[in-house]
Amino acid sequence: MPQNVANRLGTYLRDRRNRLDPAALGFAGGRRRTQGLRREEVAQRANISPTWYTWLEQGRGGAPSADVLDRIAKGLMLTEPEREHLFMLGLGRPPEARYKAVDSISPRLQRMLDALEISPAIVKTATWDVVAWNRAAAALLTDYSKLPREGRNILRLVFADPGVRARQDDWDSVARFVVGAFRADAARAGASREITDLVVELSSLSCEFEALWHDNEVIAHGEGLKRLHHPELGLMELEFSAFAVDGRPELGMVVYNPATEDLAKRIRAFLDRPMPMA
Repeated sequence: MPQNVANRLGTYLRDRRNRLDPAALGFAGGRRRTQGLRREEVAQRANISPTWYTWLEQGRGGAPSADVLDRIAKGLMLTEPEREHLFMLGLGRPPEARYKAVDSISPRLQRMLDALEISPAIVKTATWDVVAWNRAAAALLTDYSKLPREGRNILRLVFADPGVRARQDDWDSVARFVVGAFRADAARAGASREITDLVVELSSLSCEFEALWHDNEVIAHGEGLKRLHHPELGLMELEFSAFAVDGRPELGMVVYNPATEDLAKRIRAFLDRPMPMA
């Protein structure tokens, strides 16, 4: 390990160690020459050799393994961004993705979706479950509030909902894109195991999905054009862009914008109509 990198790692470890309260972690208080945990206490919490941990702080002993860094991250009670920074310092790369299932977003992110008045926007997980949407998405794409939670999966909608299929201007191209982008997202998030049951289910429901899945195609889900038939607005051309949610690697946001000014005006007029009474 280059000396300057090792020193940066050691400095970071010392800084994190000094921020921990020994008493709160079950270590005897008393007089300490410095604040925070001792090196041997971090080593104990991380279940590694005190000598090895000392060497890491001193920039000796070579590069640590991913397992050692994970143990140290737990021992130092690092947050996920802090753990990622530890890996960048120690190995020059982020840690392998660990997928975490979620079913909600923060109120702040929901308010941002709601601020997009004529642009349908959704937030989906790496397994393509839609967990949030705005009013425009409900009116122009799919009203997810009327679906059970398991029915809000984009793959299930594309391959198992005849209504969603009929609204696509070119279903074959949409289906191929969806499967390829889904495969890429799941792999990137470390969710390959989590999608196993869904893949089996969809393969049994749709021979088209099964064939596309076995093609092993991977597609980047960045931006493009979606052509969709709406029962009242007719054919809509929507430009879409996909964004990562900062600090939430398990989530992605997709925003659809009207491709023409005329469509934007028609969408606004449609959404401004009084809603029928329930």
